[in-house]
Amino acid sequence: MKTSRIITGLYMILKMLFRRRIVLLLIVIMPIVFLGVVRLTTSTRAIPFRLASLDETTFIWESLRNISLIFFSLTSTGFLVSFLALSLIQSNSEVNRRLVICGYHPFELLISNLVALLLIIILTATYIGLLINIFFQVHHFFDYIFGLTLIGFVYGCYGLMVGSLVRGRLEGIFLIVMLANIDAGWLQNPMYYAEASNNAIIRFLPAYYPAQSAIIAAFTDYSVSRAAFFSLLYGTCFLVISLMVYYNRMKIRK
Repeated sequence: MKTSRIITGLYMILKMLFRRRIVLLLIVIMPIVFLGVVRLTTSTRAIPFRLASLDETTFIWESLRNISLIFFSLTSTGFLVSFLALSLIQSNSEVNRRLVICGYHPFELLISNLVALLLIIILTATYIGLLINIFFQVHHFFDYIFGLTLIGFVYGCYGLMVGSLVRGRLEGIFLIVMLANIDAGWLQNPMYYAEASNNAIIRFLPAYYPAQSAIIAAFTDYSVSRAAFFSLLYGTCFLVISLMVYYNRMKIRK
């Protein structure tokens, strides 16, 4: 492997991604729309909700508006990063295949894609975290950004896995929308979780631990280490599957 090839691959991936105006519009406009609608439509009434990932049964009182803002910040991050990860794999698959034929090693392209995805996750999480901080002050800002980064990592790796397993763009979008809408867009809402009759199912979904990490950091002084560990573990499982499938498709068979 050559570092120069990895850097060149990273540069070309980012150039191809961000020259599409829809990508910039999604990253900039979508969070503003989501959070702006929440800000305009939710009540400021304080309600109790449960911090489900802690060992003890812990309830805290917080504004309905602030809870909704945190929840939709997580939803926005998961949706955005998963779609961009899917695009990274599917849009560049033929280009990457030709690069392998021309002498690039599949691992060089894999590393370039992973670094590009990591930069996208950090950019998205930081931007959305700064937007939230305009609406209200979270308790631990950098831990909260880390929580957004975790859900970006989990759903980004899920997007890579879907893009590696599924060749069709429509099928890939369907798989992402189906899981992200049910999981990050619905079941991880802390107000829904408190009343769910089968919340054991919710705890096994990808967004559970990242969501808990961000919620704990935003509203309390509890540690997020346990939720962060399981988030990284979940995302790594998706990542390993996607890397194995991607490498198998990219390598040249004699």
